[in-house]
Amino acid sequence: MSGATGYDELVGMIRTAAERVRANVETLSKLDSVGGDGDHGTTMARAMGKAEQAIADAASRQPKGLLTDVGWAIMGVDGGATGPLLGTLFMGMADAVPDAGSLDARGLAAAFEAGLAALEKQTRARVGDKTMMDALIPAVEAARKAADAGQGPVEVLAQAAQAAKTGAESTKELQAKFGRASNVGAKSIGTPDAGATSVSLVFQGFAEGAAN
Repeated sequence: MSGATGYDELVGMIRTAAERVRANVETLSKLDSVGGDGDHGTTMARAMGKAEQAIADAASRQPKGLLTDVGWAIMGVDGGATGPLLGTLFMGMADAVPDAGSLDARGLAAAFEAGLAALEKQTRARVGDKTMMDALIPAVEAARKAADAGQGPVEVLAQAAQAAKTGAESTKELQAKFGRASNVGAKSIGTPDAGATSVSLVFQGFAEGAAN
């Protein structure tokens, strides 16, 4: 995958992301139990299962259609805001993808930016609020920086994954300002945010799927 991200590459990225999430269900739910109801891991696993089912049911073999189908599938997952937010991310990405063909590194970065822009219309959370945005925003910025520097899709995704990981880890020192975790106040400090951690896992899966 040195020069382009096509349908098969996207499928590999999403499937590997699903594997990473499933391998960390207990961790995600444990993190969520600090300020939430402790079901984030199982909700994310269901969401990624829906994504895999969308792949299996895909009528076309185009990246845009795949991302749209995955987004719609995840959108319907019960369990708080996780399904709607993650689904919005994928559907927003689809908006920036051409109807046919593959994505180069800049196109991949643009898709992530479009996904983030769609999410920013749904939530006021930004970096520092201890949410999924603490991982997503740095990941998208890193992807754009790598693409503009002339890196290929694999390196773009690797840089995005590292930024998402660093962002997720940084939430350990933050106090939650959104969602149920905000209700526990200072007690949320000392534990990484479950949503940011799951975004980090998704980007880790994207990077590993692309590299393989």
